[in-house]
Amino acid sequence: MRSLRRALTAASAVSLLTLSVTACSDDGSTVRFGYISDYNGASLLAIADKQGLWDKQGLTPDIKVFTNGPLQIQALGAGDLDFGYIGPGAMWLPATGKAKVVAVNTLAYADRVIGRPGVRTMQDLKGKKVGVPEGTSGDMVLNLALRKAGMTAKDVQKIPMDPATVVSAFSAGQIDGAGIWYPLIDTIKQKVPGTVELASTKEFPDSSFPTAFVGGTGVDQELTRKVIKVLQEANDWRAAHPEESVTEAAALLKLDEAKVTADAANVQVMSTADLVAKTKDGTVAKWLNSLGDFFVSTGQLKSRPDPATYYTGDLYTEAYTK
Repeated sequence: MRSLRRALTAASAVSLLTLSVTACSDDGSTVRFGYISDYNGASLLAIADKQGLWDKQGLTPDIKVFTNGPLQIQALGAGDLDFGYIGPGAMWLPATGKAKVVAVNTLAYADRVIGRPGVRTMQDLKGKKVGVPEGTSGDMVLNLALRKAGMTAKDVQKIPMDPATVVSAFSAGQIDGAGIWYPLIDTIKQKVPGTVELASTKEFPDSSFPTAFVGGTGVDQELTRKVIKVLQEANDWRAAHPEESVTEAAALLKLDEAKVTADAANVQVMSTADLVAKTKDGTVAKWLNSLGDFFVSTGQLKSRPDPATYYTGDLYTEAYTK
């Protein structure tokens, strides 16, 4: 089995966007794949390597860790990545034509608005400093929670910062709240006992929050088909082996299995057959339209595009039936 060539150094916009485009081999067999350091982002890549699924498609993965989805979209646009992983909060970027959603991954409920000890409600954050990685799921849950509380972003001091800075700033008392996700929240709670969860995506049962794998708009269609096949086979192995999938993800992430298990508890895994059925019956489009409406309300989208313009559901379905 070809081993993964891991680049597990902390991702930054500068370093990741200057990765050499010569990473792709002359025969196109090397796939440059981005991910986020959590169960959602890492599990399928870890499984695909362990199970030899890349080899079956004649591909060699070159994976690189990123701190969030928008950075991966930037790298895709710059030609420094072929594929990547995003959470629901970054889905507005493919909707603007900056990438293609090639496969839905899971439904995720790991995002929270948190407050320092003494902050008990969203109203308590009024006028306070709230850190958030802009354009991410942390930003999304913050906007949802503010709306539910009858507030807007103008009611708080919203401070854009990358995820690692959210952790350090919250721990140092430099911000009063944050829009962020697990497993980073576990790290925060260890540093700041008494941290309060003020809002969660679990509080919005009428909404769905799909995570997804995305590809660059110029990526070859045949390569996309092969990558989708890898993801589908890894997805079904994960669905059939939930405990083992945690073990594989933990090994890739170099994290304690207990932490990854806690992270995986915020994830709804679906079989590939289920995802194909949901693609065919319009359920996936419904999820994406719901997010599209939300992003229109936040100003991230001017109008809601047809999901068919950025979700390659036809390729996903074809890859499964072949």
